[in-house]
Amino acid sequence: MSYTVLIPARLASTRLPDKPLADIGGLPMIVRVAQRAAQSQASRIVVATDSERIQAACTQHQVDCVLTRADHPTGSDRLAEACEALGLDHDDRIVNVQGDEPLIDPALIDACADLLVRRPDCVMSTAAHGLEDPEQFGNPNVVKVVTDALGRALYFSRAPIPWWRDAPQPGQAASGAGAPLRHIGIYGYRAGFLRGFPSLSVSPLEAVESLEQLRVLWHGERIAVHVSAHAPGAGVDTPEDLARVRALFAA
Repeated sequence: MSYTVLIPARLASTRLPDKPLADIGGLPMIVRVAQRAAQSQASRIVVATDSERIQAACTQHQVDCVLTRADHPTGSDRLAEACEALGLDHDDRIVNVQGDEPLIDPALIDACADLLVRRPDCVMSTAAHGLEDPEQFGNPNVVKVVTDALGRALYFSRAPIPWWRDAPQPGQAASGAGAPLRHIGIYGYRAGFLRGFPSLSVSPLEAVESLEQLRVLWHGERIAVHVSAHAPGAGVDTPEDLARVRALFAA
């Protein structure tokens, strides 16, 4: 079954201005992300942006792009507009790949899309990997997720979860179902749910944690979680991240 990759991109990054257009080995980062996504089994790769400069860069490098409004409060709202513009049907699958992930594993994209086929009880899918570093476990910038017996998300948090009363460090009492999982920011959606996402009220938990996926759980919907054996490739949030990724492409 075919699916679509949507890549939201905007220029308003405070830590790395004009981030989607940053040069990586002679190409804008947003183009690198689209090229990487094109190695998956997706039938279509589309960038969704509010920037004519990003649109021009995509057009120059033969990357499909749809121009969206500039006032969307979240990336999911932007994707919902793109979903409408592309005329995607209710049951069509969409995978949201972040525009700052030029090293995203194509197999991870496929896994999120395939999970929606295997889990009709879930309106969304996402991914995670085992977390063993105690420093990352306590880092609020590292989002954690816990799942139920069927691999559906119970909760996402910036706090260290689950917390072992007698051994609160990864690796000491962490094994099997009790091991901590680091959330990977990739999402699969059914198009019908994505179109309706902007109409869902913001949840109090979402506001507290600043994690919009909590809106989905708050409203009683399910998110299936693919647990990867490996950590994802490095994303780009800072100038230091960009330098590391540039070095990898140069090598």
